[in-house]
Amino acid sequence: MPETGASPLPPPSLSHSPLFCAEQFVWLTARVLEQRLFAYHFLNGAAAPVETALDAYRNEDGGYGHALEPDLRGPVSRPLHAGHALRVLDAIGRCGGQRVDRVCRYLTSVSTPDGALPVTHGGRDGYPTAPFIPLVEDPPSSLLATGPVVGLLHRNEVWHAWLFRATDFCWQAVESLEKSHPHEIEAAVAFLDSAPDRPRAEAAADRLGRLVREQRLAALEPDDLDAYPLSPGYAPAEHHFPHDYARTPHSLARAWFTDDEMSRSLDQLAGEQQEDGGWPIRRRQWAPSVPLEARPMVTIQALHTLRAYGRHIG
Repeated sequence: MPETGASPLPPPSLSHSPLFCAEQFVWLTARVLEQRLFAYHFLNGAAAPVETALDAYRNEDGGYGHALEPDLRGPVSRPLHAGHALRVLDAIGRCGGQRVDRVCRYLTSVSTPDGALPVTHGGRDGYPTAPFIPLVEDPPSSLLATGPVVGLLHRNEVWHAWLFRATDFCWQAVESLEKSHPHEIEAAVAFLDSAPDRPRAEAAADRLGRLVREQRLAALEPDDLDAYPLSPGYAPAEHHFPHDYARTPHSLARAWFTDDEMSRSLDQLAGEQQEDGGWPIRRRQWAPSVPLEARPMVTIQALHTLRAYGRHIG
C-alpha cells in the first residue's frame, strides 16, 4: 500500500491521445452519471448503468432535481433538469416508454399558459441557484428551456399531448426571433434539427444563420475574439464558435459556416483540452462545485463533436 501522504499520480500528459487523457480526467473528477456515460460512449459500456445513475436524480413528480443541471442546486424538480435527463436518455437510446411518459406529465404540470416551459418555476425556494437564472413567481415561456426538449421528443418519435402546443410555441418563437443570444440560438437549433416539418425547419434555420452572422454571435476568427462582442450577462470567456451550434455535420447549422470556418472552430475546440485531460467551461462560475461537476459534461461533449467531424481522438 502507498505510504500515507504520498504524492498523487501526475496528470496525464497530452502526448497521449485526447481520449486517453479525457478518460483519466473523468475517472478522477466526474460524478457517477458522467463516468457511466463516458464508459457507454467510448468504452463499450452498457446503457443500463447510465439509467441507474440517472435514477438517483429523479423525483416522485416525474421530474428531476438534486443538481442534475449543476447551476440549479437542491432537490426540487426543474424544467432544465428534465431537459438534461432527456438528453441522457436520448444519448443511450432509451428516450421512450413509461419513464418518458412520466417526464411529459411533469412537463405538463409546470408548463406556462401557452403550453411551453419556463426556465424555472415556483419562485425562490431557499435552495442555491446561479445568479443568472431568474427565479420569479410567474415565469415566462422560454425557447431556451422548451426547444431542446421538444426536439428530443420528436427525434425519438415520442407522442404526447404536451408536445402539440409546445411545438407550436417553438415554431412561433424561432420564426419571430429578431435579436437573440448564443444559448437561445443553440436551443432553436436543437428544435429545428428534429422538427417534423423539414422544409419549414430548413427555411427557419437559413434565416437564423443569417441572423447569427449579422449579429456576430459566432466567433469565426478564434485568434481575434475581441472582434466578437459578448452578449449581455455572459462571462468574459463565453464566446460561441461554429461547433457550438453545429455539433455534428448533420445539423442544419452546419450550412451557416464555410469549411474553413468550421475547421478553425474544430482546431480551437481540440486545442482547449487542458493538461489534466478535461475541457474548460466558459460560462460564469458562481460556486465551487459547478465547474467540478460541469467540466466532465463539457469534456464528453467535446469528444463527441470532434469524433462526429472525423477528428482523431484516439
